[in-house]
Amino acid sequence: MSLGAHLVELRKRLFIAALGLLVGMIAGFVISDFVLSALTQPIAELAAQQGREASLNFTDVSSAFDLRIQIAFTVGVVISSPVWLYQIFAFVMPGLKKNEKRFALGFVLAAVPLFLAGCVAGWMVLPHMVTLLTGFAPEGTTALLTARAYYDFVLKLVLAIGVAFVLPVFLVILNFAGVLSAVTILKSWRIAILAITLFTAIATPAADVMSMFLLAIPMLVLYFGAAGIAFLHDRRKRRSAERLDLELAV
Repeated sequence: MSLGAHLVELRKRLFIAALGLLVGMIAGFVISDFVLSALTQPIAELAAQQGREASLNFTDVSSAFDLRIQIAFTVGVVISSPVWLYQIFAFVMPGLKKNEKRFALGFVLAAVPLFLAGCVAGWMVLPHMVTLLTGFAPEGTTALLTARAYYDFVLKLVLAIGVAFVLPVFLVILNFAGVLSAVTILKSWRIAILAITLFTAIATPAADVMSMFLLAIPMLVLYFGAAGIAFLHDRRKRRSAERLDLELAV
C-alpha cells in the first residue's frame, strides 16, 4: 500500500473507532444514574458504619453535568473496547507476519478479559478503602466528598489494578518473542512477589490487610500462570529443535 492508501485506511479505522466510542458514550450517559448510585453506595455504607454524615457534593453549577460526561466517556471506552481494539488490530495486521498476527490476536483476546477482571477487583476493594481512609477523620466531623475528586480517585484505582492484571500477558508475549525464558521468569519469583506486595500495599491502605490479599493473590496466580505457559512454550520449542537436529543428522 502507498502512503496515501495507508492514510485513507487510518482515517477509516479512526472513524469506525470514534463512531463506536460515540455510541458507547450515549449508552454511558443513559446509565449514568445507575453508575452514580453505585459510586455513592460506599459513601452510604461509610455513614452507616461510622455513624456520621457523609455525602457526595457538587461544588459548582456545572459539576454534576461534567461528572455525567466523565462517566459517559469512561463507560463508552469500556463498552466500545472490542470495536476500537479490533480497528487497531485490523490496521496493523496487514504489516504483520503470520506468527506475529497470532501473537497480536492472542494478546488482545487475553488482555481484554484480564483488564476487565482487574477493574472488577478494584471495584470490590473500593468500599474498604473509602471506609478506612475516611475513618482517620476526627469523631463528630462530616465527610463531604467532592464529586469530581471522588470519581477521579475511583477511576485511577480501578484502572491501575486493571492494568496490573494485564502485565502477566506481557511476560508471555516476551517469552513467545524469545526475549524471556520460563527459567528467567521463575528465577525472578522473589522480585515478583516483592513487586506485587509493594503495588498492592500502595494501591490499598496499609491497615487494610484483607484488601491487600484480595489483590495480591490473583496477581500472584496470574504471574505463575504466565510462567507455566512460558514453560510449556519453551518445552515445545526445545522438542521441535531436537526433532530438527535428528532430521538433519539423518
